[in-house]
Amino acid sequence: MGRRMPGYECGNLIFSREAAAALAKVQEDLLQSGYSLVIYDSYRPQRTVDSFVQWSNDDSDVKMKELYYPTLVGSKKQLFDDGYIAAKSGHTRGSTVDLSIIEVGKKVQSTVTVSKRTLVNGTEISFLDDGTVDMGSSFDLFHPASHHDSPYITDPIYISRRQLLREAMMRHGFKDLAEEWWHYRLADEPFPTTYFDFVTTCPAVAE
Repeated sequence: MGRRMPGYECGNLIFSREAAAALAKVQEDLLQSGYSLVIYDSYRPQRTVDSFVQWSNDDSDVKMKELYYPTLVGSKKQLFDDGYIAAKSGHTRGSTVDLSIIEVGKKVQSTVTVSKRTLVNGTEISFLDDGTVDMGSSFDLFHPASHHDSPYITDPIYISRRQLLREAMMRHGFKDLAEEWWHYRLADEPFPTTYFDFVTTCPAVAE
């Protein structure tokens, strides 16, 4: 979007207890392989999801198109049909997470380096390097290259890294999303039909 969305008033992560406990087990597994989890998004208020819908209806707002949906032709509403955006999101139920991995000892970069990458079919996409492990396509890229088992990602290194993350997540009860290598939902989530809308706030810091 290129701006802070309503409902995100703090950088704290919120999960259901069940999802948090499962993620802790995933982290234990990954540490043994020299990696650590990097979480991009967790609980998302319904008002935030609603703002995504409003954004998709405004085809004049293409501020971040080059970085996140460079090959989209036509209306942004197509992103719903392609499976990248939903009017009702699992994130709103508190047991869905967007994440990647980073090598132990490295830190996520606050300033992202942007480069161009040409896929096997000749399509060019933007690649955002934030210090996390290179998965062949960036987090939140709305493109088939982000799909699990994408035909556009053929390098064995990228495939093995995606599989490492997927196997660790599924081993501890998470279900993947075919369109996004970074998106997982706890299969046995505790609030499967509830879409929460409370805002995430930070506790006051004593002066």
